[in-house]
Amino acid sequence: MYRFLAAVALAVSLIGVTATGCRSTKKIQKVISTPPHKDTTGTAARDAAAPVRDLHADSMQVIRQTLDQLGRNHVDFNTFSAKLKVRYEGGDGKDNEFNAFIRIQKDSLIWISVNAVLGFEAFRMLITPDSVKILDRLKKVARLRSVSFLQEEVHLPVDFKTLQDLLFGNPIFLDTAHIVFYKNETKGISLFSAGTIFRNYLTLGPDHTPLHSKLDDTDPMRSRTGDITYGEYDYSSTVPFSTYRKVSVAEKSKVDVEINYKQFKFNEFLNYPFSIPKNYKRR
Repeated sequence: MYRFLAAVALAVSLIGVTATGCRSTKKIQKVISTPPHKDTTGTAARDAAAPVRDLHADSMQVIRQTLDQLGRNHVDFNTFSAKLKVRYEGGDGKDNEFNAFIRIQKDSLIWISVNAVLGFEAFRMLITPDSVKILDRLKKVARLRSVSFLQEEVHLPVDFKTLQDLLFGNPIFLDTAHIVFYKNETKGISLFSAGTIFRNYLTLGPDHTPLHSKLDDTDPMRSRTGDITYGEYDYSSTVPFSTYRKVSVAEKSKVDVEINYKQFKFNEFLNYPFSIPKNYKRR
């Protein structure tokens, strides 16, 4: 059950390509073979006099422009609140559906309330940059953990900022300093980054909003993978906001979470009620 809650916390926030059109950021050396009879007039002469294009510089310029446009779509806030419908399937194959409410104070607090089928609150969570607190209303138990609880339960190197970005639809585990190549596609553009933990193949739409992120572990001794789909963008705010997410995380077992944002608001006054009743056991 607590692995389930950790996956919910992750999800309701929550975490050899060589196709035609790729552009490598490695140095491209141009080899020119001289034909037997060189044409020094007309088009051939003009081509010969033209400066040689630096394909590496061209690629880097496209990548910089893409990252700049992606940065302009970055979801930022002071506070955020939302009502969610969540579908969760764990390694046991059981399908769970529930409603959840989240409230976030930027860089400080993530508050989550999970409702049971009949509408009463089953769990309440309060996540800070260094702690995770869970009230189990069903068993009358308070679980007090460090933030590493999330990492241990979902087997991903998740910290507060990663969780916050995932909840807002910002890309996670994208190493912008190590973009290996880009690829133009009919639906937009894709970037491939090689980070220290994950390789990330991120696909963006024509307006440079995230559409899909494929994560693969860089450690050859592990097989962790992540797959995140973003969709159903709402354009009523200052930046596009993805109201649909599907997150799949796999290593020894697989967890699938689908999230639909039914309501959301930015930068309103919020409170984050969390107190442990006296009759609750602390564990």
